[in-house]
Amino acid sequence: MMGAACARLHGCHAPSRLRLGHGGHPLRRSLIATNSKDEISNNSYYHYTNISRFINGTFLTVTMNPSSCHARLFRRHLIASAAACTLLGMSAHVAAQSTDSESADADADYQLQEITISGTAEEQLKQAVGVSTITKEDIERRPPANDLSELIRTMPGVNLSGASSTGAFGNQRQIDLRGMGPENTLILIDGKPVQSRNSSMMRRSGERNTRGDSNWVPANAVERIEVLRGPAAARYGSGAAGGVINIITKRPTKKLEGEVTTYFRLPEDGDEGDTRRAGFNLSGPLSETFSFRVYGNVAKTDRDAVDINAGHGSQAAPAAGREGVRNRDINGLLRWDLTPDQVLEFEAGVSRQGNIYSGERFVQADLNPIQRQMADQGAETNRMLRRNVGITHRGRWGRWGDSRLIYQYEETDRRYVNEGAAGSVEGGFTDPITWNNSNLKNHFLNGELYMPLTTGAVGHMLTVGAEYRREQLRDPGSQNANPPAGFERSGNPEISADTWALYLEDNIALTDALVVTPGLRLDHHDKFGNNWSPSLNATYQLNEQWAINGGVARAFKAPNLYQSNPDYWYYTRGNGCPIGVDRNCYIQGNPDLDPETSINKEIGLSWTNHQGWDATVAVFDNDYKNKIVADMPFAPPPVGDGYNRYQWFNAGKAKVRGLEGSLNVPLLGEHGETLKLFNNLTVMDQNKNKDTGQPLSIIPKYTLNSTLDWRINRAWSAELSATLYGKQKPRTIGARGQELTTEGRGSYALFGLRANWQISRNLRAGFGVENLADKRLYRTANAEAAGAATYNEPGRAYYITLTGSF
Repeated sequence: MMGAACARLHGCHAPSRLRLGHGGHPLRRSLIATNSKDEISNNSYYHYTNISRFINGTFLTVTMNPSSCHARLFRRHLIASAAACTLLGMSAHVAAQSTDSESADADADYQLQEITISGTAEEQLKQAVGVSTITKEDIERRPPANDLSELIRTMPGVNLSGASSTGAFGNQRQIDLRGMGPENTLILIDGKPVQSRNSSMMRRSGERNTRGDSNWVPANAVERIEVLRGPAAARYGSGAAGGVINIITKRPTKKLEGEVTTYFRLPEDGDEGDTRRAGFNLSGPLSETFSFRVYGNVAKTDRDAVDINAGHGSQAAPAAGREGVRNRDINGLLRWDLTPDQVLEFEAGVSRQGNIYSGERFVQADLNPIQRQMADQGAETNRMLRRNVGITHRGRWGRWGDSRLIYQYEETDRRYVNEGAAGSVEGGFTDPITWNNSNLKNHFLNGELYMPLTTGAVGHMLTVGAEYRREQLRDPGSQNANPPAGFERSGNPEISADTWALYLEDNIALTDALVVTPGLRLDHHDKFGNNWSPSLNATYQLNEQWAINGGVARAFKAPNLYQSNPDYWYYTRGNGCPIGVDRNCYIQGNPDLDPETSINKEIGLSWTNHQGWDATVAVFDNDYKNKIVADMPFAPPPVGDGYNRYQWFNAGKAKVRGLEGSLNVPLLGEHGETLKLFNNLTVMDQNKNKDTGQPLSIIPKYTLNSTLDWRINRAWSAELSATLYGKQKPRTIGARGQELTTEGRGSYALFGLRANWQISRNLRAGFGVENLADKRLYRTANAEAAGAATYNEPGRAYYITLTGSF
């Protein structure tokens, strides 16, 4: 649409294909993330001077006339002339739509006034080399079977791992950014945090029996996914030390539109679960000032066979394969354009996820009789029901700038089979079956004001923000273990936490080539006090092809509601005590913990020749300390008379360091429009606790993603993908302090082949083969005995998807 607008207005060329999902030059990311509609966008904030618009963090001065396509860049080298022409076409479209009362004058001389446009700090940070975006076109070309994490894992710096390196719940893999662990990855939906996984009890080794929060939005409802790694994510507060995944949903449209998508995936091995899903989107106007969007989804991914890992490993019963899941989602959004400058949006949604049990257990070598029965039946043993309502206001206030105000209420009910909480039966189902219910309520209130300022000849865009979060958890199942004699519980299974935050960011164009973005955030936790998070990011444009980007930020994570709850106990019954300790051992929640902190540093270099070649390279280095653990062998000495009482504690320092890079190569057509190769690479240099030498996450030494993208003609496209994973090293010290001699997991490769057919304007189909070479990996144990073989990698599978629209 942007290119068409430019050609229609000026007869000049604009790039017709900009691929974002596999890294590339910041310009490409900027263009794809831009909303071209003449409205207050959900995720972009515009400052208007006469007729104005900023383009994702670019400071732009524009002059247009009917006989030329001209742009003068405040950051002069960021956009090539063809792309600048595209942006001018967009600006002209905005002007045409927003100045009807002045159309006669505009038609008379076809001359727009010169304007200056500035971007917010948030938009500028999204241009860092540590930021990637997956577009809806990427999702259509490479649809995930069910969970968006299947596609997100192909981005630089992204892996899927368990919440710790012990291997428990190993097939419940979640998004792990730069090896900082899933608990340091913050999931957002339309800029609002999703925290449903926090309703699942955190076990003593740091795991939760949850698949994470990346599966609450169906693939057909996604407009784009932003993946922010490193310093750029620190602005989002607690839980973003590794990074942020922001899932942007499709918005209301100006005309009635709808689509229905079906998807079916069939594995070649009958022991692996298949997937079926169907979803719809409907959006359009209700009146001149009201519009809506609604989406729904029904999906089922079946479980693996109970004995799929038989013959792999030596424990009494084979480790469990992948659990199945049933999804039900419905979500609606109502938009009210109060005035041309004021917008209100009301949103409500309900989602349900229920597992299909495959025999998973926490520490048991074998299934007890009731677990075996429920595994044979494929019963539902863990169900999560998420409900959310929200209201968003966005406004433009003339010379004072723009604003955004969000309130969200999120409630998650988790119903799960009651489990043993002590010793070798921890995690085992009770017989007869009884059920527990946990309830998590989250309140989120966030407001931001974006104010354009000028200091001499220097332009600023100042962001002033305030935030409030409240978590309230009730989980009686977390108090199944009795404390030792002399300790009494409060009798209240409910615990809560409140956090207030203030933050400032300033996007400053110091010169026509240098933009710096300092920031400062103060969070006050009602139990853990103040936390300061300063940040500094900068971009320097060396010339028209080369740019340097760097940043440093302090990120943090507050203790969660289980770790900090003194009524949360674990009892080993003796056998789980550290080596040399022969009395009963207890682990208690600790209200005196310190927050986890990380100093995240990043420096990167990007290059483009404006003819289809793009490359980036970035080095990241995180100094991580105070990680909250319950590792008894490394804990402070226990206390107690006749027993040993340990507590959750802050571990020492850890180091996470690595390299990310991308290279995009045009092969056929102008700028590679016919055939192009996209590549990204992640290399992990360090990922370990400095004191113990143990890994923070079990992740590959390197990950290489390559996609050969072939646009055959207007109707057909195809792609061949390859992902190479390096060796994965396991822990060498067990939960009791014993030496482990388990093996790592060697390097392996996965290949995929896909094709897409635009049958007609309103009908498209996709089909493909995943894991083309049928490389299968098996899980060998359900805990630390698995080493690095903690998960199943499924074999060859075939899929087909069909979408009809109007």
